[in-house]
Amino acid sequence: MFDGTGAAVAEADVAVVDGQIAEVGVGLDGDEQVDVSGSTLLPGLFDTHVHVMFGHVDIWKHLQTPFSYRFYDAIRNLDATLRIGITTVRDAGGADLGVKQAVEEGIVLGPRLQISLTMLSQTGGHGDGWMPSGGKSELFPEYPGMPSSIVDGVDEARRKVRELIRDGADVIKIATSGGVLSPRDSPDQPGFSMEEIETVVGEARAVGLWVMSHAQSTVGIKSAVRAGVRSIEHGIYLDDEAIELMLEHGAYLVPTLVAPHGVRRAAEAGAPIPANVLVKAAEVVEAHQDSFRRAAAAGVKVAMGTDAGVVPHGTNLEELQFMAEGGMSPEDVLVSTTRTAAELMGLGRSLGTIEPGKRADLVVVAGDPFDFSDLSGRIERVYQDGRLVVEAASEQVAVTL
Repeated sequence: MFDGTGAAVAEADVAVVDGQIAEVGVGLDGDEQVDVSGSTLLPGLFDTHVHVMFGHVDIWKHLQTPFSYRFYDAIRNLDATLRIGITTVRDAGGADLGVKQAVEEGIVLGPRLQISLTMLSQTGGHGDGWMPSGGKSELFPEYPGMPSSIVDGVDEARRKVRELIRDGADVIKIATSGGVLSPRDSPDQPGFSMEEIETVVGEARAVGLWVMSHAQSTVGIKSAVRAGVRSIEHGIYLDDEAIELMLEHGAYLVPTLVAPHGVRRAAEAGAPIPANVLVKAAEVVEAHQDSFRRAAAAGVKVAMGTDAGVVPHGTNLEELQFMAEGGMSPEDVLVSTTRTAAELMGLGRSLGTIEPGKRADLVVVAGDPFDFSDLSGRIERVYQDGRLVVEAASEQVAVTL
């Protein structure tokens, strides 16, 4: 068992009662026993930055797809995520309250969700899909229960956060920089003024919510951290001062190292990615990896996140390999994917580790749990709240025979 606390792997039994971990030890007894000898038991895994409502970055395909199709596509994306042992996700834009409720009530099988609904952006910022033709390429279009995302000025920002809260947001997402996929800005550009960011953070705090920020530019990262944003998403251009600020404020880094690679792979597979987007994706890779390496070495809290949707759902665990290549030990990578991620989402008391009193989200892995090169293919069983929700095909055959 790797319990997620940072302790070494050790042999142990886990007793589960009514969906909770009742006891962890050796030689435990129970009414029903599940023998997973030869495999490793992990806590349920997390991905703190996903987009379950879309599964690709082909904007032209999105524009040609009926609006309601995205809800059916989400069913497939949620299932693919759960099958690789990710039992909890934070959706960084796209999923609404109905999607979350459908999972909670068991209509759709998938990881439990925290939702941000949409990403607030300034005019011309990362969330503004305005195209030179005058048309728009919006990934998060407005509809009942999904507010529009473009805001300018303190008063608009305050009102929009209140709308998001009203419509069921668990976390507020903003863009304090440009980005790779957006048509009219770049990752090194800042977004929002300090007053606007502080207003968003203040309104969220008033009801006990945190703010996550798409922040790639150095200025955008620093502004977000100084204003009290809880997590920096991507963090491509981190300088030494930004890292010090993150340490001082206790901000988390959600690196999404796999995301720019996903954009380039989509283009290689034939997706009509605009040339300027491909240039941006290529330009950020080296800086992104260097920023992550320095932040992790300095002790910044890292929570695993992928930007899945930019990369195919079900390939999320590739991020673990990138994190390890960036200097984190395999043990620390798994802690970032379990305990630290749970803490970021405010779920540390109930999830993230295998300890008595916590919810019984458990993952059974064949082979070496610290070999991330093919980890997704070695997930044997996945439990949510003590209930078996995923079982490898080989095990299903064995049971049938």
